[in-house]
Amino acid sequence: MTLEPRLLLAVDAPSLLHRNHHARAESGLRDLGDRPAWALHGMVRQILEAIDQFAPDAVLFGLDDRESSVRAAAYPAYKAGRAEKDPELVDQLGRAQSLLDALGLRAVQPPGLEADDVSASAAAWAEREGWRCVIVTSDRDAFAHISERTQVLRLINGGISGSPLLNPARLRTLYGVAAEHYLEYAALRGDASDNLPGVPGIGEKTAPILLSQMGSMRAVWADIDHCDGANLVATIDSYCEETGRRRIGSALLKRLAPRQARERFEFNLAMMTGRTDVDLGLTPETAGTPGLLPLDPGRVSRVIGYLGVPATTQLALRVLT
Repeated sequence: MTLEPRLLLAVDAPSLLHRNHHARAESGLRDLGDRPAWALHGMVRQILEAIDQFAPDAVLFGLDDRESSVRAAAYPAYKAGRAEKDPELVDQLGRAQSLLDALGLRAVQPPGLEADDVSASAAAWAEREGWRCVIVTSDRDAFAHISERTQVLRLINGGISGSPLLNPARLRTLYGVAAEHYLEYAALRGDASDNLPGVPGIGEKTAPILLSQMGSMRAVWADIDHCDGANLVATIDSYCEETGRRRIGSALLKRLAPRQARERFEFNLAMMTGRTDVDLGLTPETAGTPGLLPLDPGRVSRVIGYLGVPATTQLALRVLT
């Protein structure tokens, strides 16, 4: 009997905290110390439900460095235009790591980096170690990490049970691109939430055609450099004829040929690429290492109990211990 590879659950904590802050603020939930706790409780509750569903061997939380950012240093307009965070959300973001550490789970806040870099490193770690990985997030940036070993549970309005679990086949169905090309697709499209404009004239409809027919943007740029885009035009127009669409090969070449188009793509690619070298501190062969399940019942009872929701404490004792 072949044993299934062990499973790492990698959680984008800021994504869940933001989502639960806005969804649960009206509850006004406060912990036993009379501090705001609705976002923390919402995140914990969702992760308990995910653990109950997936039965992982280890759980890892990624956190943003809220003091410095290598991306903002390289591009001061990064994420510009976002609304200022509610002070009660900021308070709960700041307390997340201490809560998770006290519980015995593993929380990583890499200097100058973001939770998505932790997710990227988790996917790379799982690949090296022969584990499987499920990333829990509401952010589509994590789609770039999908592979045969890594899936993404993208939280939407239906909660854990109603959220799609994306693998390479489902990602292709949704976006028309192979998982290994999603990052190039995103760099072409851009990301308004991070204030990263896309390549002008290349959007969510044309980018998948370009990538599926040409294979990669490296092939696109090589053809433009060495053949003035002749193969690009012929390949795209042939596809258009086969599918009954109007020809767009020449129009795509006109949009991609300018130097600024390639510079925009390469810049977006650099900004969007998750770091895979974050030290996660996972030592699964060492009993009691942070992040490994099961956890100590006493710690679970004290830490989750401090949030002041008995039903959540009972769920935590059942799935974490």
